[in-house]
Amino acid sequence: MVEVTRTMSYGSQEEAERLLQQSKGGNVLNTAFIERLNATMRQRLALLTRKCHQSARRLHPLETRMYLLGTTYNLCWPHHELCKTTHEGRACTPAMAAGLTDHIWTMSELLHDKIAPLPWVERKRRGQRKKQAHSPAPVAQLARLRPLVRLRKGILCSATG
Repeated sequence: MVEVTRTMSYGSQEEAERLLQQSKGGNVLNTAFIERLNATMRQRLALLTRKCHQSARRLHPLETRMYLLGTTYNLCWPHHELCKTTHEGRACTPAMAAGLTDHIWTMSELLHDKIAPLPWVERKRRGQRKKQAHSPAPVAQLARLRPLVRLRKGILCSATG
């Protein structure tokens, strides 16, 4: 390879550099990392390759599998490139390289780990709303609810007469 030519296919160079600085990650834009992650996702999640009999018909099961895959990728699977530079050749996961954990997790450890539940959010109720018992509305409010103009047999008429 002699040289690399970088082009922006979406957005502006200034916006990309601003976001890169905000992320506090690397200093150079490189799509190879996300392409490597996409390839790993396709390799380990057959639904994304269209080469399996079960398609991703609903979003929730696919989303759940992707979260599990991402978590195991970061905590359970050693990454050979990270092993070379950050941990003197010892096995290292992306979470270890980022300083989030000090060991490679087992699947059992991952699945049995207790985390705080998300805050409770009441679900929207389906169906008709129950009528609340309240006093009848004053006549002035009812008058405001009626339309000012209505259509009667193709002719506009006022609602008052």
